[in-house]
Amino acid sequence: MPHSDFQHRLSLAVAPEDEGLRLDRWLAGKLPDRSRSEIQRWIRAGLVAVDGEDCRPAQTLQIGQHVEIEPPPEPAAVELVPQAIALDIVYEDASLVVVNKPSGMVVHPAPGHSDDTLVNAILHHCPDLEGIGGQVRPGIVHRLDKDTSGLIVVAKNDAALRFLQQQFKDRSVHKEYVALLEGRIAPPSGRINVPLGRHPSERKRQAAFPPVASTESTRVREAITEYETEATYFAPASGTGDPANFSLVTARPRTGRTHQLRVHFAWIKHPIVGDTIYGFRRPRLVVPRLFLHARRLSLVLPLSNERATFCAPLPPDLAGVLDELSSS
Repeated sequence: MPHSDFQHRLSLAVAPEDEGLRLDRWLAGKLPDRSRSEIQRWIRAGLVAVDGEDCRPAQTLQIGQHVEIEPPPEPAAVELVPQAIALDIVYEDASLVVVNKPSGMVVHPAPGHSDDTLVNAILHHCPDLEGIGGQVRPGIVHRLDKDTSGLIVVAKNDAALRFLQQQFKDRSVHKEYVALLEGRIAPPSGRINVPLGRHPSERKRQAAFPPVASTESTRVREAITEYETEATYFAPASGTGDPANFSLVTARPRTGRTHQLRVHFAWIKHPIVGDTIYGFRRPRLVVPRLFLHARRLSLVLPLSNERATFCAPLPPDLAGVLDELSSS
């Protein structure tokens, strides 16, 4: 089917020979110029309906059903321009580069952020990178939120990209973050195992879906976060305010969902300090930005096939926040 046909809503009927097939597999066969993973994203985003109802990628089809697809508009072409932006390179070899990303830097071009991204900087640093892994996200294996600082790895060639992507898929990449949370978290160490999915009414937000609240039609994915408390702090009372407690934690996400740490800690009523999306409406501490830093990254290097661990110390802006607090 030509690409231009995707500018219009599609309606397909399930034939007798298609009964019992998985929805995503069936659509991938009907739309050969679209990947199955892309079709799965459409389904989870609510762009596909079966007989007018929400559906799931693994849903089995029945004779006579009608499947309607409303593909998203084709993204506007993005011209990737190499930019001479300073990078804090922690490690580099012929297959990858590990960067300590500053807070405020977007990883790849997106609406509203067409330049000054990590991709623009990497393209200047590695001129041969363009086209690796995708036109808009060359070499990008994983992401960090704009306001999150810390370690991120970029592949320099397709072989390295596939090698690293498989490690993320297998959950053999070990990531460690440091975060300052509102309140004194109890228990001081633990495991948060709560599925996450897109917020039902605010599409730019994620939400927690406890198993008891989940339904078969809810598009949620497994999300697991382990944490342990490093230290506790408090801010002395000022004026008529009460003293406020804070917990500095090490967080290890075992899955890699969008906004996972932010949503998980907010769900247990200990949002990350400085989180303007998931945090308290009246934060008890004014900070320069989100107190979340990707401190440690451990993975197997493509060239040597040996595991390496990289570290990035807490940035001065976040260390300064701790200096202003009192230990408890």
